[in-house]
Amino acid sequence: MNDCVFCKIIKGEIPSRTVYEDELIKIIMNINPSTDGHLLVLPKEHVVNLMDTSNDIITHALNIVRNNIYPLLKEKLHCEGLTLAQNNELGQEIKHYHIHLTPRYPDDGADFEYDKSKLSDLDEVFEKLTK
Repeated sequence: MNDCVFCKIIKGEIPSRTVYEDELIKIIMNINPSTDGHLLVLPKEHVVNLMDTSNDIITHALNIVRNNIYPLLKEKLHCEGLTLAQNNELGQEIKHYHIHLTPRYPDDGADFEYDKSKLSDLDEVFEKLTK
């Protein structure tokens, strides 16, 4: 895709701070981080969202995060946790599948709370999902 910023980063047309790269994925530092060490996992193949991404890429990416990147973040940045987030369509600013890796620290202020006043009754939602 010619106008995709992540494709341009993957091709080297736009510079990035690459933390990890192999034949399937590239992991870069987020230029607008939520916490120290906030990374983005990018498949090298242009895919838009979760539904377009192969199981092989997803499995590979998560294995690299689990076995290489999370231990690296813990060792080098002394984070105490890791939040993985991935948006599809709504909330997805760049239409190229990517996973946010947000290292967590005590009192980091990273807030993933939503307005609970807009939620439906828990039992109603459960019934919709299981009917």
